[in-house]
Formats: sequence, structure tokens, C-alpha cells
Amino acid sequence: MGKKTVRPIIIGITGSFATGKSTIASMFKRLGAKVLNADKIAHRLMRQGTEPHKKIVKEFGDKVLTGYGAVDRTKLAAVVFCDRKPLGKLCGIIHPAVISDIRKSIRDTAKNGSKIPAIVIDAPLLIEAGMRKMLDVLIVVMTGPKVQIERARKKTGMSVAEIKRRIKNQLPLREKAKMADYIIDNEKSQGYVKKIVKKIWKEIKSGRK
Repeated sequence: MGKKTVRPIIIGITGSFATGKSTIASMFKRLGAKVLNADKIAHRLMRQGTEPHKKIVKEFGDKVLTGYGAVDRTKLAAVVFCDRKPLGKLCGIIHPAVISDIRKSIRDTAKNGSKIPAIVIDAPLLIEAGMRKMLDVLIVVMTGPKVQIERARKKTGMSVAEIKRRIKNQLPLREKAKMADYIIDNEKSQGYVKKIVKKIWKEIKSGRK
């Protein structure tokens, strides 16, 4: 008999705006996980000529495009983050496409599952998009609101008001934390966080055997 193929464990990493999800995901990548970044996938799926691009233009018009016809994410964000209704419409366009792409990547990776122990889905709206049922493990990355706002301000140059609007349009961190298998406090030192990530990784891998 051939060696039994072991499916990779599916790990979801989420949090809120600027809590450091991608930093944590990169730590898991260095330990041997494959990382699927939902934001990068969405960006790719919004390229000109794609179905999501056509739907976005139909829904929001040319005002969200660059002079070359590509989706301008800054312009799009200015439209959708001012009100839950347009944000909901955008999510209705993007989330199904991103989820379909992620499922395909998981299937393709599972063919070599014995070599790749885990797949990390790095997604800010992972829970909001209904992806919890896809996961074996959910990790929520936390920071306090002051740290979160300051990090977002430094990273994006947005005003505090803009950052607060972004945060308000996501499920509160305390609600996400209730659903988590693991919570990582990303206000701690990087050395401490790395130790926690390694501990979680060891537990996840041992549960896979």
C-alpha cells in the first residue's frame, strides 16, 4: 500500500485593521506553512478583464478607476468605507471570488499535503466572509485600540477618523476573540510573539499526526 496522504491543516489568521495579522502569518510561513493572503488575492482578482472588475465598475462606476481603467483601491475605499451598504455590495462581489480561489489553492496544495503541514489563510474579514467553517484552527491577533490606531496611522497615513471608520466596519475584536482557538497579543515584544507562534505551531503539527 502507498503512503497515506495527510491533508494540510487549515489555519485562519484574522484580527482587525493594523493588528499585525500578516506579520504573524509570515512567522508561520518561516516555520513551513503555506500562506494565502486574502487581500493580495482580492487585488489580483480585481484586475481589468476579470468578472469582479466588471461587477465593480457596474456597481460603483468609473469614479473608482484609474485613468488606465484599473480599480483604484484608494478611490474604492473612499466610497465603500463611508457606509455599510456600499461595503456590503463590494463584499458581495469580492468575497465569493476570493473564497473560490482559496478553495482551489487548498485543493491543489492538498495533493502534496504530506509535504506541506499547514495552509494559513491571512484574511481581515475572514469571519465576516463566512470562512470559519473552512478552518481547523482560528487564530485572532489582538492589540489595544490606541496601538491599533497608531500603527494604522504610521502604516497608511490615514487620519484617525478614517482609521476608526475602517475599524467600525469590521466585527469587533472582542467578538472575534470569542471564536478563536488561539489569541495572540501582538502588543508584546517580537521575541515573545515568536515564542507563542512556535508553541502554537508545535501543537498544531502534533495534532496532525
